[in-house]
Amino acid sequence: MAGPTTTTERGAPGPRGPKGTKPKGAGPKRSSSARPSPRWRRGPSGDRRPLPGPRAVLLIVTALLLLASAVWLFYGSAWLRVEQVTTSGTRVLTPAEVKAAAAVPVGAPLVSVDTEEIEERLRRALPRIHSVDVVRSWPDGIGLNLVERTPVLLVEKGGKFTEVDAEGVRFATVDAAKAPKGVPLLELTAGQSPSLRRFGAGRLTAEAVGVAGDLPAQVAEDTKVLRVRSYDSITLELTGDRTVVWGSGEDGDAKARALVALMKAAPKAGHFDVSAPTAPAASRS
Repeated sequence: MAGPTTTTERGAPGPRGPKGTKPKGAGPKRSSSARPSPRWRRGPSGDRRPLPGPRAVLLIVTALLLLASAVWLFYGSAWLRVEQVTTSGTRVLTPAEVKAAAAVPVGAPLVSVDTEEIEERLRRALPRIHSVDVVRSWPDGIGLNLVERTPVLLVEKGGKFTEVDAEGVRFATVDAAKAPKGVPLLELTAGQSPSLRRFGAGRLTAEAVGVAGDLPAQVAEDTKVLRVRSYDSITLELTGDRTVVWGSGEDGDAKARALVALMKAAPKAGHFDVSAPTAPAASRS
């Protein structure tokens, strides 16, 4: 007769539970050296956010130190301050005039100099300046690079001469001794002509400026007077008692070419007419 069967023999669950599973709580315990949970802080909306770790704090402090050093270097140190002011492009103006008008703050931190304000100050004080560029020259300089206006006509009034550039800007008035040589004198003699009433002195002056700009180089050098009687009656007085009838300011390039060809074909002529450039004419008187 068989003996009594044991629990194990009857298939009762053993220490691992039914079908070989581990009982609850029977697994390995977590090591006490596991990663600690991060510290938390409350955000603006009440949510929980982790506090920065030591490495992040170190990076933040380093960045702040670098920023503070840069601010001190550019604004607080004596190394990057304005010590010299240089000029370039002056012809009639003197470097001393330009520097005085610029009023660059010598001794100020170079990074704090307002270059646009200096440019505006120069244009207001010196109308002869056509364009100007104020640049920082590290570590301690400011450069004033300018282009002066070039006169193409002179307007005489009361013994004074006003210089007019290629844009029609009247930028300087000088006495006879300082009047630029080789620049034609503009005579506006329109009087009460219909052209003056219709176009105005400003428009007629602009036409004269355009003609002066269209003149061939050699003719421009020889031109003493550019006379405007009306919109379509512009004449030139050249050296050697020569005259040129230019007509209106239109077709300037064609008239310039016709005049050059005419002067070559009739070098002894004293009167040239290019008002109709397709049919120019020359005569001795």
